[in-house]
Amino acid sequence: MPKFGKKYQEAAKLLEDKVYEAEEAVDLVKKTATAKFDETVEVAVKLGVDPKHADQQVRGAVVLPHGTGKTKRVLVFAKGEKVKEAEAAGADFVGADDLVQKIQGGWADFDVAVATPDMMGTVGRLGKILGPKGLMPNPKVGTVTLDVTRAINEIKAGKIEYRTDKAGNIHAPIGKVSFDSEKLLANFHTLIDTLIKVKPAAAKGQYMRSITMSTTMGPGIKVNPLKASGKTN
Repeated sequence: MPKFGKKYQEAAKLLEDKVYEAEEAVDLVKKTATAKFDETVEVAVKLGVDPKHADQQVRGAVVLPHGTGKTKRVLVFAKGEKVKEAEAAGADFVGADDLVQKIQGGWADFDVAVATPDMMGTVGRLGKILGPKGLMPNPKVGTVTLDVTRAINEIKAGKIEYRTDKAGNIHAPIGKVSFDSEKLLANFHTLIDTLIKVKPAAAKGQYMRSITMSTTMGPGIKVNPLKASGKTN
């Protein structure tokens, strides 16, 4: 059994052994935050899928209406006119072979990488470096695109990626403890409704198995998976 600190134990006392509605969970998650920093509010969703099968993998990206509370550093692999477009759109780093060499040298001071399709042959050399870190540009989540302006704007506005792990779980941030409850709830509903929308046709049985909401350092709060959609509440 893991040992939890006094603050965690005190926060845990606020919770009952029950499944909460989303509105209640959001209010509680703010109360269970005990750290001195502005903790991230995270959601863990257990889906009724078997990621071992390609047709049951759930992966994509969604723009949260109120962002995540974190400004992401965007790197863009591009050349020619796309360099100017990326810089004008607010990319933090833009380049081609120079950035590839820099990353091969150990540099990784960015949060999201975007690439134009013509750069993927070059970027592919970084697969073993960026892949394990979840930083490899991918067309499935909109980070391999000719529309770099849109990609950068969405990332800066609060776009997050989601992907099932080996056990069929998805972990995603929905904001900060300092957010108003209404904003956290809106972000939560946006994430859940997106996951429901991309449900694999091959998934059988109950799709939303369980949902847990927590802060970075706080206890998990069970959320009713049957009424988590913002479209049915």
